[in-house]
Amino acid sequence: MTGRLIMNKKEVWTISEINHQKKLKPVSLELLARGRTLADRMDVSLSAVVLGNPGEQELQDLIYYGADKIYWLKSKMLDNFIVENYSNVIEDLAKKHQPQIIIAAATTQGRTLMPHLSIRLKTGLTADCTDLQIEEQTGLLLQVRPAIGGNIMAMIKTPQKRPQMATVRPKSITPLPKDTTRKGQILPIIVKESLLDKRVTHLGYHPTEEQQADISTADFIIAGGRGLKKKENLSLIYELARQLNAAVGASREVVDRGWISYSHQVGLSGKTVNPKTYLAIGISGAIQHLAGMKTSDTIIAINNDPQADIFKIADFGIAGDLFEIIPLLKKRLEEKR
Repeated sequence: MTGRLIMNKKEVWTISEINHQKKLKPVSLELLARGRTLADRMDVSLSAVVLGNPGEQELQDLIYYGADKIYWLKSKMLDNFIVENYSNVIEDLAKKHQPQIIIAAATTQGRTLMPHLSIRLKTGLTADCTDLQIEEQTGLLLQVRPAIGGNIMAMIKTPQKRPQMATVRPKSITPLPKDTTRKGQILPIIVKESLLDKRVTHLGYHPTEEQQADISTADFIIAGGRGLKKKENLSLIYELARQLNAAVGASREVVDRGWISYSHQVGLSGKTVNPKTYLAIGISGAIQHLAGMKTSDTIIAINNDPQADIFKIADFGIAGDLFEIIPLLKKRLEEKR
């Protein structure tokens, strides 16, 4: 059997995320790329669910990047993420329209919302997926995620319950090209007051330093590994990152040793990243780490082992002592300034 599977006409939904400036988060467009592939394979429409009050252009952009329909849930109470409110209104919408699949990003919001929603809808959820496919024989959603510390890739199905639900790692796919000729429906929906839980009040938002330098959205990442030898030597990475306006990443072993927090970890058991430039320093290239950064546009590696696996995927490599190379690199950067 080839071509697209013809199933019932229930939709694929993506849950869009809006930032505090009422702009689309990049992950919303990544989800549409995932959803578009699934919807085309199943021959159904793709809908984006939007909560709150983004700009009109933001809604139109969702159509330009792949959505056929926008369910726009309007309420001032939805401007800020409160899990009970988001879960209530999406549950109500899902029971009316019966989507076949709902996917969200494996972000703080998605990881909080989707378990709550799956309980409400009495269905399963696979978290932190790196890939989504449609099974040829059954038309079921195949939800692929790392398991057992990233040592195997599990393939999970939801054969009986609907909707099939999953969260997807940010930066695990590139958004589709923007197509301003695409047409779609924007359906404003006034949220019923009874669905809004008033027990929780949003007081304010204060981003942490780590949120301000989130590696999952960075265009330039400098990552350090075991080759740094001790925690104090991470200062070399931080200094270089400041000079190059880059975010700081790390291998799993560096995080496990307590040298840096988990929010910096790159790999299957950390974050999947897709920057324009990825500079790996003292990282040998374990398969779990490579899986989390191999889609970077340009990969540069510095390692004293010329046979290190990181060089197999690097666009540029320097085989040598990082403690000699980094000072030279910093000096050259200072001279250019």
